[in-house]
Amino acid sequence: MGDINVTPFVDVMLVLLIIFMVTAPMMTHGVKVDTPQTTHGQMDVNAKSLMISIDSSGQVFINDAQLNASEIREKLPVILDVKQVKEVYIKADKSLPYGVVMNVMAQIRDAGIEKIGMVTEPAFGQQEGGR
Repeated sequence: MGDINVTPFVDVMLVLLIIFMVTAPMMTHGVKVDTPQTTHGQMDVNAKSLMISIDSSGQVFINDAQLNASEIREKLPVILDVKQVKEVYIKADKSLPYGVVMNVMAQIRDAGIEKIGMVTEPAFGQQEGGR
């Protein structure tokens, strides 16, 4: 008989799929930021998008790498291809002054990013899909 038995291969692949499905949500880590709460519904975030975090002391992180707010304009085009990625998300602590967040947004715009999204937490008691 010249057929290959693929049953063990399928069994192993299903086990690996289950392992990855369980461990993938645990692998998301980053800077601890206390984001503000809103009543706006959840929006779709592109997996290729870049996350810029600003913690309560005003330190700026691109994913997990820390840098000064004044360095964003020079380093952002080096980190990503601005022509391909046109979307960045800012995750800022709610205790920060408005000017700090706006300064970071201005630096991102000067780097060539056209779309900037703000990350917030859903308000307590809000149900999915409605207000």
